[in-house]
Amino acid sequence: MNTVSNPGFQANKTAPVEYHNHLVPEIFILLRPKITLMLTFIGIGLYDKKDISVKGLEAIRRADHVYAEFYTSALMGTTVKEMEAIYGREITVLDREDVEQQPEWLQRALTEKVVFLTGGDVMVSTTHVDLRMRAHELGIKTSIIHGSSILSAVPGLTGLQNYRFGKSTTIPHPYTHKDRTIISHTPYDTIRSNLDGGMHTLVFLDIDPEKGYMTINRGCELLMEVDSQQGKSDLEQRLTVGVARAGSPSPVVVARPLVELAHYDFGGPLHILVVPADLHFMEAEALVKLAGAPEEILDMGK
Repeated sequence: MNTVSNPGFQANKTAPVEYHNHLVPEIFILLRPKITLMLTFIGIGLYDKKDISVKGLEAIRRADHVYAEFYTSALMGTTVKEMEAIYGREITVLDREDVEQQPEWLQRALTEKVVFLTGGDVMVSTTHVDLRMRAHELGIKTSIIHGSSILSAVPGLTGLQNYRFGKSTTIPHPYTHKDRTIISHTPYDTIRSNLDGGMHTLVFLDIDPEKGYMTINRGCELLMEVDSQQGKSDLEQRLTVGVARAGSPSPVVVARPLVELAHYDFGGPLHILVVPADLHFMEAEALVKLAGAPEEILDMGK
């Protein structure tokens, strides 16, 4: 008959108490060390390999497998090899199909410790929320280690107040259908709706494996094209803010009328746009001082 010795609970100093396996007190089960297997989502920041948190780095080094995707966001100040060198682990980079269509790798989290790395903060993209829900459906425990996000970086860099931002949007690259070039009107409609509600709009710019990183210049051109298709022309003169390489040692932040930003040289990616609503006087002052906005906007601040 199998027994378990328990020297911590003794009837006397010479004879340890013995228990049958099926009668082991519940306290022993609670005190048993547990090995937790799970999928950990880790946001690795905005620009380079050093943006990751200490907590995130520790989780990577404890993991059995490390995966990453860079099609929703990318760290322009580093490479996968540099990340592997500082993280001390090999990284398997997944494409869109691996994440959204056929995530067979997810099954590994049932028996091993798996981490999933993304640029920025890990749950900004709905793709990652969907992946987490699928993990739960498979019975996989998940945890999140947050990273720095463009959602907080842009208000910090521009001086625009974060609680005044409305729904964000993304300008996708145009595509061709039946010999016609299709430009999405959704970003334009979102901007107009936010302006009507007195809210700023954060405008993400498309990342496409074939067409590349959309620039602020191209995003402005597409917005003006849709504005023209709508029979309007006021958007091109609206004060707009362009931000390039947030999180880097030398980000570029410029506030000008939209038509002027279309010709401004912002340098390399990643780029993002902000279309502000009517400004609070502190926001107007911040844009003048931090983004070189025309001083006449100080007279328009409320």
